[in-house]
Amino acid sequence: MICLWQLPEKVCLEGKIYDIHADFRDILELFSYLEDPDLPESVRWRIALGLFYEQPVPPEHRQAAMEYLVGFLTCGHPDTPGPKLLCWQQDAQAIISGVNRAAGQELRAIPFVHWWTFLGWFHAIGEGPLSTLVSIRDKLRRGKPLEGWEKDFYRENRQRIDLPKHYSREEQAQIQALQDLLDGPQGKEEPDEQ
Repeated sequence: MICLWQLPEKVCLEGKIYDIHADFRDILELFSYLEDPDLPESVRWRIALGLFYEQPVPPEHRQAAMEYLVGFLTCGHPDTPGPKLLCWQQDAQAIISGVNRAAGQELRAIPFVHWWTFLGWFHAIGEGPLSTLVSIRDKLRRGKPLEGWEKDFYRENRQRIDLPKHYSREEQAQIQALQDLLDGPQGKEEPDEQ
């Protein structure tokens, strides 16, 4: 069970104490692997466990280690899957400026900021660039009309608002094969008729 009144830097799994990497930068790096479509899910989780726990987690503790990691990432809230409206990498500038404003200081200059502290400030961001990006993404996803200023903002900042579609290598190969099929034999030299 996760106690939200303390900032854990160690965890007890099956009677063994494990030190964890709890700094927000460590967790954001971990997310980049968990969300990598080119890696099989089992590999993503092994990398995530290796980045989160300072000591190797033996196979018999992996299930408990994964459950604790999920609880840690979500601050003990059950994971509620929904549409993706935020990208930690793409939205980094808007996130960090909002978090810095909420924290009243430059977070990147502080050697250690616990993930839960970072999330607390993240949830206190309020109105600003990040809420604008997320609001427009949500309206587009739901097919809601954009207001005039939102249309202008979207037109001028489309690359910031549109989230990249991440395809695995296999999906990319399938898309390319389909594209090649649709394009037909263009670019191929016709045999000379004699």
